[in-house]
Formats: sequence, structure tokens, C-alpha cells
Amino acid sequence: MIKKTIFLLFTGLLLACSSDDPAPDNNNGGGGTDNNGGDGTTGFDRAALLANWTDNIIVPAYEEFYPFTEALEESVTAFANDPTSVGLLEVRTDWLAAYRAFQWVSMFEIGPAEEFRFRARLNTYPTDTASIDEFIASGTYDLELPSTIDAQGFPALDYLLYGIADTEEAIIDFYENDPTAPNHLVYMQNLAANIKTLASLVRDQWLMSFAASFKTNTAASATGSIDKLTNDYILYYEKALRAGKIGIPAGVFSTDPLPQNVEAFFNQEVSKELALEALQAVQSFFNGNGQAQGNGRGFKSYLDFLNTIKNGEDLSTLINEQFDLARLAINDLDDNFATQVQSNNTAMLEAYDELQRNVILLKVDMLQALSIDVDFVDTDGD
Repeated sequence: MIKKTIFLLFTGLLLACSSDDPAPDNNNGGGGTDNNGGDGTTGFDRAALLANWTDNIIVPAYEEFYPFTEALEESVTAFANDPTSVGLLEVRTDWLAAYRAFQWVSMFEIGPAEEFRFRARLNTYPTDTASIDEFIASGTYDLELPSTIDAQGFPALDYLLYGIADTEEAIIDFYENDPTAPNHLVYMQNLAANIKTLASLVRDQWLMSFAASFKTNTAASATGSIDKLTNDYILYYEKALRAGKIGIPAGVFSTDPLPQNVEAFFNQEVSKELALEALQAVQSFFNGNGQAQGNGRGFKSYLDFLNTIKNGEDLSTLINEQFDLARLAINDLDDNFATQVQSNNTAMLEAYDELQRNVILLKVDMLQALSIDVDFVDTDGD
């Protein structure tokens, strides 16, 4: 854990700003805001940044995610009514499409997403197969309870679509002939419906009220929208992307590697694809762009406005270069991270190291430049 005392000692070493456009004071108060939504110390237009985040990136990402969840629910319902190989392929295709789209909203764990435990309920893995089997057998469960978080979402569907038998033929045979198949299909339908409901709830709350309050909260303080979402963004990158997708399966935080803990473990083919999608999403957001739109107002433009330099280079350039290096390292991995861990875990550890280098640039250098304090507890020794 980078402790506050170390953080402060490194302040003078990690950051250099130009004399004609200085960074704000090292205080979450930051000098307040001017009438244009700018930081009172630097003149940066925080309101324009929040408007771009909201109107061009976050809300569109939720709006784009929702139709994928609708398609998933529809194909699951069709498969439940007629469990054929064609139907299974359609469900699997829609599952992956929705899972990919989810990577573009997963980082925004603020407001309604935080209230509904959006990321945890949609993507806690490894999924608890024993609990899933128990819930299916009993028919008694409540997917809103915290105790069911690791038995729902995309990982639970991964198990039901790929993990209940060894081959596609055996899976089809199970859903056509096994006496427990109807209960399995009901659970599958409930999972898909729950994903769609959560996507709808979060999207609708952003549209109805949260977007407006988020955009107007330009305060340079711990309760301001920029400070809060910046912390959520870094926490996502550090814990969900760096650790969850790469570090934990590679054994960085355990005595031995944990290949069974990869994302989409039962599918056996898409863990790299999902990691690359998530990495593209966080880099696009850093640069002020969404999946298909944005105007470039983001962390990069904020750092460039402050003329933030590290080791003689723009900090934003160093961060983007490190994103690209991490992408190259991940691209070199097997499509199935479980196979990669078992065959050559050194490559997984190298990919983790490339991701880790940006934790320092984001969590120390960027936060220092923006005068934002870390508001979450680091428990993995970084």
C-alpha cells in the first residue's frame, strides 16, 4: 500500500509543472471553482470535463449496453422454450456481446451503479457453482441478496452455458433430456432478466436525475464529481482490471497461481478478449473518449492543461504509452488465460507488471497533479 506519508515524501520528486501554468495547491479544496465551472486555482473548465464524461461517454455507454442485455434475455427465453444447438449458439453469442459491452460501463461504479452493486452483481468471479446448483435444486433464492452475488451475472451464465458438461453435444443433451434441465433453464432466465433489470435501473437513474447532479458538482473536493469518479476509475483499473483479470489468476497475491479464477473460466476462449476490451475502455476514458464518441476532455486534457511533466515528458504521453505496452503484453498471451497460467505463467506476470506501471503513474503522479487524494483502502501491498 502506498501510504500517505510516502505519497507526500514523493511529491517533489514525481511531478514538475511549468511556472506559467502551475498546478493547484495540494489541498482537496483546490481553491474552489469559478463561475464557469473552472478550478479557481488553475482555470481549468471542470464543468466542460464533467459534461463530456456524462453526455458523451458514460450515459451513451449505459445506453449502448442495455440493448445487448435485452438481446441476451430474448435468446435465453427462446432457448429455454426450445433447447437446440442453434439456440445455444445464439445465447452464447449474445452473452459474449453483452459481456464485451459491460467492460465499457464497469468502471463507472458511482451513483446508481454503486447503489445497486452493479459491477459485483454482474461480474463477480470465480462464480460459486455449488451455490448455483443448490439454488437450482431448491428453487429458492433472491438475487438481490449480497449472499448471492457470486452466483449470478455473466460468470454464472458462463457456467450454465459452458460448464455443466464437457462438450457442446453433452450440454445440449443435458438441456433436452435431464430431469433437472427445466430448473436450470428457469435459473438461466432469471439471471438474464436480472442483468437486464440492473442495466435498465442504472441507465434510467443516470438519465432521470443523476447526470444533472453529477455534472453540476464541479467542486475541487473529496465530494466533488471529478474527485470521486477519478478514485473509482483508478480503483477499477487497479483491482478489477490489473488484479482481477491478470494478477489474481497469475498468483501475484497468493502462494500459487489460480487458473480457475480467470474471467469466463468455463468458456475457455475469451478471457484475453475481455481483458483487452476493458483496457481499451479505460484508455479511451483517460483520453476523454467513449466507445464511439467524445470530445477529448478527460484526464489527458486536464494533465496537458496543467503542463504536467515527468522525467522530461508529458505525463499524459507516458500514461498512454504504458497503456499501449500493457496491450502488447496482453496480446502475446493465450486467448484462454487459464491455459496461459498453466503453460507459461511468466508471460502473465509480465503482463501484470506492465499494467502495474500505470498504477504508479495514475495513482501517484496523476492524482498529485490534480490535487486529488486517494479515498479507497489499498490492501494488496501496492
